[in-house]
Amino acid sequence: MVSLFLEHIRYEKRLSHHTLTAYGTDIEQFQLYLKIQYELELAENATFPQIRSWIASLVETGLDKTSVNRKIATLRAFYGFLLRRKTIVIDPMLKISALKTSKKVPVFVEEKPMETLLDNVDFPDDFKGLRDKLVLELLYGTGIRLAELVGLKMADVNLYEKTILVLGKRNKHRIIPVPNPLFTLIQQYQQARETEFGLQADPVYLILSDQGVRAYPVLIQRIVKRYLELVTTLEKKSPHVLRHTYATHLLNRGADLNAIKDLLGHSSLAATQIYTHTTIDKLKKAYNQAHPKAG
Repeated sequence: MVSLFLEHIRYEKRLSHHTLTAYGTDIEQFQLYLKIQYELELAENATFPQIRSWIASLVETGLDKTSVNRKIATLRAFYGFLLRRKTIVIDPMLKISALKTSKKVPVFVEEKPMETLLDNVDFPDDFKGLRDKLVLELLYGTGIRLAELVGLKMADVNLYEKTILVLGKRNKHRIIPVPNPLFTLIQQYQQARETEFGLQADPVYLILSDQGVRAYPVLIQRIVKRYLELVTTLEKKSPHVLRHTYATHLLNRGADLNAIKDLLGHSSLAATQIYTHTTIDKLKKAYNQAHPKAG
């Protein structure tokens, strides 16, 4: 039944390859636990106490709550699938709740350092320099995810509307407006990649590696880390930090939360509301500095 479930989420739910791999790994780990602890071969025969025991064992190993909750979500989807197929009649996950987690305030770069990086740092005027700057400008200027950036295709850039078409999670598309300066940079980069590689360049994907093939995640991570180190002392310097920075700066400048949700490709407003924490902190600071009763 496990293989049928994985086929189901692959073709009917159209989840990403990364999510499919995670689901498969979670169930494989669960089945191994059942076999060792209870000599039970099939996950579909597991009971509520056995599932609860596995979750407790994960917590005891020190696995963070977010990862444990993902595994709980995997089992919830699996047993829900079995119920719909009438393979089981009672859902053993009914009394299983997700672990409570503390909401982390997103790490982001302040406006001044980002301005310094994009306006004052000298990028080489060649393919690599323009590519690196475009990577930073796209991540900060559109808020797209790392996977969305490396998956961005030449055909996704709309010359007339000045937008990009992004393929996000669960294979959902969204259109993001591109500001004029960034669009000009895209055109300069396209000319540079043609000069550098000619017909040897990958004809499909926009962002290329030094070898002229589709860029890979580690390359993007290195580019972001190298340049962010020039302007910030933040411990975390990743593409996702630029996504957080994009959303936070929009919110701080008065953008509507629902609009930010759509731009980020969030499925619910709850996911976007984490950015309100940074805004509230900023308001508190302004209040404490300016209000006569703050002291």
